[in-house]
Amino acid sequence: MFHIFLHFLVPAIVAFLFYRKTLLKSWLIMMATMAVDLDHLLAVPIYDPNRCSIGYHPLHSYYAIGLYVILLFFPKTRIVGVGLVIHMILDYLDCFM
Repeated sequence: MFHIFLHFLVPAIVAFLFYRKTLLKSWLIMMATMAVDLDHLLAVPIYDPNRCSIGYHPLHSYYAIGLYVILLFFPKTRIVGVGLVIHMILDYLDCFM
């Protein structure tokens, strides 16, 4: 549950610190990036507490993460990239818990 809570809290903190003028919009966009977890529906079993998402699910692959980082370099896609990279970092940290 703490992991899921972080997926809401960390983007809120980032939005507050770096996107104050568009706080709610920025936070909602970052929340929308949680849709990358839909790739968990392709796994059997769908949820395995001992499985690391990074490198296992298609939208959590190293290639996909590389694309998410590229999004950071373009102003129009930066906030989406920030949300996706935050998501991947939190999922990566979860691999050690």
